Amino acid sequence: MTDRERAEKILHTLHRQYPLADCTLDFMTPWQLLVAAILSAQCTDVRVNIITASLFKRFETLEALAAAPVETIEDEIRSCGLFRGKARNISASCRMILQEHQGVVPSDREQLVRLPGVGRKIANLILGDCFGIPAIVVDTHCIRLSGLLGLTRHRDPLKVEHDLARVLPEDEWIAYGHLVVTHGREICVARRPQCDRCPLLPLCPFGSGETVASWQP
Repeated sequence: MTDRERAEKILHTLHRQYPLADCTLDFMTPWQLLVAAILSAQCTDVRVNIITASLFKRFETLEALAAAPVETIEDEIRSCGLFRGKARNISASCRMILQEHQGVVPSDREQLVRLPGVGRKIANLILGDCFGIPAIVVDTHCIRLSGLLGLTRHRDPLKVEHDLARVLPEDEWIAYGHLVVTHGREICVARRPQCDRCPLLPLCPFGSGETVASWQP
């Protein structure tokens, strides 16, 4: 079985296991996903969704949030880790979108990563979930599970993304990120992977006892 064939079997199994896997951040518009994604660094999606429910109710438009004092944004997101830096990035990104992109979140990766607080991971999330542009979101779940499954030997996010792009069908790039996040939370949990109930066990070098020298869950 080639790596691409195994990757397709992994995808088929994950789709069957998690038919409703999707982005777990609540949003209605691209700018809301941008804000939620900035908040999600070192914070759970559950907490972020609680924060954004209040934040987006108070600031219903990008323009309103861009006009808000940074201190006001800080107060709204205070229960989120690193809230001061995140407040500055949210404010600066909203203002940049208004000033340089006529209030429309860009659908171009190079333009997205220029926004304060936005790296390649967030840019790829927005490209995929807001614009349907194939992009692989490489977060800690993706890096860990892709390594355990033998789809990459790297831990550097960009190298992992390139490895995955070679074996995953392009029309599955968006879904793959959501599927591995769901699987990483439900079964292949970092400190206690439940290999005995994992549907990927026959396809997993780690779980089936094959040597994956540098990889541990």
